[in-house]
Amino acid sequence: MLSSLRKFKVGDTGKVTGLGKENKAYRQKLLAMGLTPGTTFNVVRYAPMGDPVEISVRGFALSLRKDEAEVLKVEKVKK
Repeated sequence: MLSSLRKFKVGDTGKVTGLGKENKAYRQKLLAMGLTPGTTFNVVRYAPMGDPVEISVRGFALSLRKDEAEVLKVEKVKK
């Protein structure tokens, strides 16, 4: 089931299923950071005001702002 990264809780595991076409600059940036379709990630933490979100992907920590995170098409992975 496709979802938004905002709906994930700390500790949830997800998989990138695609990238939106709305913002080409963010799309290229996310691809360059390794968030390609099929990549799994874990939600590590949210900042106190909810922006940014930190995820663990490919062995490193990555912080994404809400605008960047909205470009990602993701789904939860059951443990």
